[in-house]
Amino acid sequence: MPSRILVSGSSGLIGSALLPALQSSGYEVVSLVRGAASGKGQVRWDPARPLAPEAISGFDAVVHLAGESIVGRWTEAKKRRIRESRVQGTRHLAEALAAAPQRPRVLISASAIGYYGDRGEETLREDSSSGEGFLPEVCREWEEAAEPAATAGIRTVQMRIGVVLSGSGGALHAMLFPFRMGVGGKMGSGRQWMSWVHIDDLVGAVLHAIKTETLRGPVNAVAPTPVRNAEFTRTLASVLSRPAIFPMPAFAARIVFGQMGDELLLASQRVEPAKLLASGYVFQKLDLRSTLEGILKK
Repeated sequence: MPSRILVSGSSGLIGSALLPALQSSGYEVVSLVRGAASGKGQVRWDPARPLAPEAISGFDAVVHLAGESIVGRWTEAKKRRIRESRVQGTRHLAEALAAAPQRPRVLISASAIGYYGDRGEETLREDSSSGEGFLPEVCREWEEAAEPAATAGIRTVQMRIGVVLSGSGGALHAMLFPFRMGVGGKMGSGRQWMSWVHIDDLVGAVLHAIKTETLRGPVNAVAPTPVRNAEFTRTLASVLSRPAIFPMPAFAARIVFGQMGDELLLASQRVEPAKLLASGYVFQKLDLRSTLEGILKK
C-alpha cells in the first residue's frame, strides 16, 4: 500500500505543483476541497467549521496549504478573510487530526516569512523573533493554530514560505506586465531584501520535510541566496531584454497598494533557510538569473 497524503489548497499555485510530485514519488494523494467531493480522491471541508476527525483519519502525512490570497488592496474585509482563512482553517484541521482515530506522522502547515516583518539588514533564521504589523500578527496566529496537532504528538512543521517564483502565477506573474511593457523598476529605495524560492525547490522542501524526522517547528522555505529588490528588478528586466528605469517611489507604492505596499513590497526580509540546510536539503535553484531564465524562456 502506498503512503496516503492529505493535501489542502491543492488547486493553488503550490498545491498544483506539489500533487504531481507526490504522485510521481509513489504517494496516494487525497485533496481537501471546499466544493462537493468527487470520488475517493477528495474529502469535503469548510475551513470555517470544525472537521469530523473520522473524515481525515488514516493518513501518513498532511500538507496544509489553503488560505485567502494576500495579493490585493487590504480592506478590512480582505484582512479578515486573510486572517480567518488561515487561522480558523488551520485550527479546525489541527484539532480534527489530534482527535482522529489514526493520526498522521507529520503535519506540514504553510506559514510565511511575513512572520518576521520589516527587518532591514538583519539575517533572519527560524529562531529570530516575530515582527510588528498585520502580516507578522497573522503568521503568529496561523502557526499557533497548528498547536493542537503538535500537542497530540504529531510532528508539526510550519513552512515559512518566501516569494515563490513560478511560471504558473504568483508574484512573478504579477510583475511581468509592467516589465514587459518597459515600465518596470525597483520599489522604493530598492535596498530591501527579497527572499525568494523556486517552486521546484519549495516542492522539494515539502517532500524533504515529510521524510525528515528531525524537522519540526518553523522551517524557512527560501533559497539561501536572497537579493535586494533593485537587483531582482534589474535581473528580471535584463532577462526580458527590457529597461528597468521606472522606479516606484515608496509613497506611490503606499498610494497604489495601501498597507500591502508597506508590509509586502517595501519590507526587507533577509531570510536564511538554516534548518533545511542543516537537515541536508540541497537546493537546485540558487542563481536568480538562471532561475528567471529557466522560467521565462521555456
